[in-house]
Amino acid sequence: MTDKEREIKEAILKKVQELYLLRRENSQQFRPGHELIPFAGRIYDQKEMMALVNAALEFWLTAGKNTVDFEQRFAEFLGVKYCSLVNSGSSANLLALTALTSPQLGEQRLQPGDEVITVAAAFPTTVNPIVQNGLVPVFVDVDLGTYNINIKQLQAAVTAKTKAIILAHTLGNPFDLGAVLDIVKKHRLYLIEDSCDALGSTYQGRPVGTFGDAATFSFYPAHQMTMGEGGAILAKSRQLEQIIRSLRDWGRDCFCQPGMDNTCGCRFNHQLACLPDGYDHKYIYSHLGYNLKALDLQPAIGLEQLKKLPFFIKKRKENFKKLQAGLQDYQDFMILPEPTANSDPAWFSFPLTVRAGAGIQRKDLINHLEQHKIMTRMLFAGNITRQPAYQQVKYRVASALKNTDYIMNNTFFIGVYPGIDQKRIDYILDVFASFQQWKGKGGV
Repeated sequence: MTDKEREIKEAILKKVQELYLLRRENSQQFRPGHELIPFAGRIYDQKEMMALVNAALEFWLTAGKNTVDFEQRFAEFLGVKYCSLVNSGSSANLLALTALTSPQLGEQRLQPGDEVITVAAAFPTTVNPIVQNGLVPVFVDVDLGTYNINIKQLQAAVTAKTKAIILAHTLGNPFDLGAVLDIVKKHRLYLIEDSCDALGSTYQGRPVGTFGDAATFSFYPAHQMTMGEGGAILAKSRQLEQIIRSLRDWGRDCFCQPGMDNTCGCRFNHQLACLPDGYDHKYIYSHLGYNLKALDLQPAIGLEQLKKLPFFIKKRKENFKKLQAGLQDYQDFMILPEPTANSDPAWFSFPLTVRAGAGIQRKDLINHLEQHKIMTRMLFAGNITRQPAYQQVKYRVASALKNTDYIMNNTFFIGVYPGIDQKRIDYILDVFASFQQWKGKGGV
């Protein structure tokens, strides 16, 4: 880079910083009842904007040095060896499960018709990879309060056809990893942890995502940190990591980074399948793969977000505790969320379930909140077996989905993300207190 180029670049980045500071200065103070309180949102400053513009000015665009750097630092944050960056958390789930069908796993590979246990109170792209790989989803009910899989019903759901379990740490609340791992070990099953909502959550002091054969994360703006879109996959073994990267990178056998050649030192010395001897290893394909890489612009943002992640996690926990304390008086009307035993969640959101016979309706409560500019959301698909897209899907219901149906009809959540400050917390609690249907029903 010439001195003139450097001068121009520094001037551009300075202007980006000035723009951010001007926007921050002009941003409105919170006015209760006027500004929306989202359930989630991006928290960033000039550093993310400057990193993004800097990456754009370099114009590498596809996966490159920022990707490699982020994979290493994210793995270090979680204390693991293997991390692959992809374009979304949904793609991460697809690749993690598809990797278990690889012929390279031999007799341990998942085959069409094998069963994979999960829950129906789920986000669709936790379940979809099972179907997309010709496997059979087996649905088990969840517990109210934790919103995670019922362990007794999970134990009863395992059959000779069961080969894997894929579960999300629901809304950041870890599922009972101790009990699930006992089942996994007893029956020699694969375990995939969908940790897309749970970055920063721990179980027995250990980060979620570090227990299973593979784990997935999402960097969509609603999550604990963001790069706009993006996801990551952790793999327990080097073999599984190589399979995941092959599937992510068109299915190729070569493991060279983009823009690199002959990392293995024997690029033209391979003879595989029916290909000619010495066929270029960069164009040998060992899997039916995809192109699910992230742009290098995304991890440029992610590297700055990663520095802020400890604060984001701390703030989510604090906001959750404040809402938990402030809503105690309404327990006769609503089931308040509870952490799984031995866990410390970095909550994605604050779920609430209207109690049967409490004399109030979910629709009335969420309309009240929404009218007062407090955003609400359902617990994803509710009961996914009742969604239109799954009416033609082959699946097995291992236990009556009683609680799952109850969640579909009575559960919603509000936000705990770091953009919710004390003034907003106080306003949220005031709006709950003003809900007239508490009156005359034993409410405060």
